[in-house]
Amino acid sequence: MLTVLVVDDEFGVPELLEFVLQEEGYRVVSATNGRQGLQRLAESPRPDLVLLDYMMPVLNGPGMLHAMRDGDYRSIPVVFMSSLDEGAVRKAADHEFQAFLRKPFKLAELVAIVRRLLPQG
Repeated sequence: MLTVLVVDDEFGVPELLEFVLQEEGYRVVSATNGRQGLQRLAESPRPDLVLLDYMMPVLNGPGMLHAMRDGDYRSIPVVFMSSLDEGAVRKAADHEFQAFLRKPFKLAELVAIVRRLLPQG
């Protein structure tokens, strides 16, 4: 079973995404900030995809992404989620992610992106 790591501090978002993705056949692990997200990456099973919020306390999305790309996690695809413009997010994240979801997004959009990046759910 493929694993998705959801990193988002917004109340209720990780739980909602967990429910939707589990219905699609994915295992889901969640974290509420980038530091916690990096800890989850090191746990077993290693996530196959990261859904990453841009603005979070402790360590924001770009900070977590830079740490991933500097470490052993550069091969894990990342989907950024933000209410900010995609261009601003791409600039701050050095274009180092595979997809972008503008908040608020439709759950069908999320599922389509996850299926595209992890075709066997």
